[in-house]
Amino acid sequence: MPATLTSAAVDAAVAPEAAAATMRAEGLRSHTWQNGPGDVYPPHRHGYDKVLFCTRGSIRFDLPEEGRSVELRPGDRLDLLAGTAHAAIVGPDGVVCLEASRG
Repeated sequence: MPATLTSAAVDAAVAPEAAAATMRAEGLRSHTWQNGPGDVYPPHRHGYDKVLFCTRGSIRFDLPEEGRSVELRPGDRLDLLAGTAHAAIVGPDGVVCLEASRG
């Protein structure tokens, strides 16, 4: 599957630190980004694998080619393979994510 959700991949109580440690252990360099409530990302693709951890708030990713949506909450991880079409909408409390890429 081009997109893999791992619920509670890290302890939500220590999500930023746990997510960063997991990424470092995988040899990934991460950065943090955030968006306000209701912000929308239209459908798009990336030429690289993307790894996301939600560390605060929530965000829903729509995966049109898979016919499903996934909701990320603190501690959840989403892995998107290169070329996976996805759109997103930020939850009512905004979102903070840690992100890294492969390839």
